[in-house]
Amino acid sequence: MIDLKKILVPTDFSEFGQQALLYGCEFANRFGAELHLLNVVQDAVAMFPEPNMMGTSMNDLVADMQSLAQKQLEEMPGLPGTENLKVVREVCVGPAFLEIIRYAKKAEIDLIVIGTHGRTGLKHMLLGSVAEKVVRKAPCPVLTVSHPEREFVMPT
Repeated sequence: MIDLKKILVPTDFSEFGQQALLYGCEFANRFGAELHLLNVVQDAVAMFPEPNMMGTSMNDLVADMQSLAQKQLEEMPGLPGTENLKVVREVCVGPAFLEIIRYAKKAEIDLIVIGTHGRTGLKHMLLGSVAEKVVRKAPCPVLTVSHPEREFVMPT
């Protein structure tokens, strides 16, 4: 029997992440599982290779981004029916797919529910796919959730 005790929903606060959150909350409710919400802040050095470009220290920039992400996570899930869920919120710094995989291993996650932007062609080649890398390297099953227009609805 499948027993999900810990479910991870990595989020970038986009509509795709919100869609994955809906699924993650539903699974957590049905299995009585702990819901882990994770946001990964991109390392500022990767965004701004020239340290003086922003006129502020990279450490301050990353700290500000982490603080903002933590505030946004505190407001989540914020969905009806999730009041009784046990929720763990975490912010990490680094490459998104790598930090998601590290967190899943460290927290002994049973299922990752991740939104996918569904990029194709040149955008996919240039930006890559965090979800695709997570699927390939994750230590547990991964459910990818695509665009909200393709939401699963149980037939009646």
